[in-house]
Amino acid sequence: MPIKETLGTVISNKMEKTITVAVTTKTAHKKYNKTITTTNKYYVHDEDEQCEIGDIVKIQEIRPISKKKRWKLINKIIK
Repeated sequence: MPIKETLGTVISNKMEKTITVAVTTKTAHKKYNKTITTTNKYYVHDEDEQCEIGDIVKIQEIRPISKKKRWKLINKIIK
């Protein structure tokens, strides 16, 4: 299986070694072709605690680390 990677924006960094990332995707409605924006929140493992709120980050899916944490931080793109 291919490894899932995506880009998102950091919306919270208040936990230890964990950040919350919001990933938005745009899709077209099947019937009306209107653009629909959906947002998913993911808990991401940030070992060095290097991210701040508003950073754009690249994340990768991994094995479960805790109850909700299944993604890890690859790199910080920009602030």
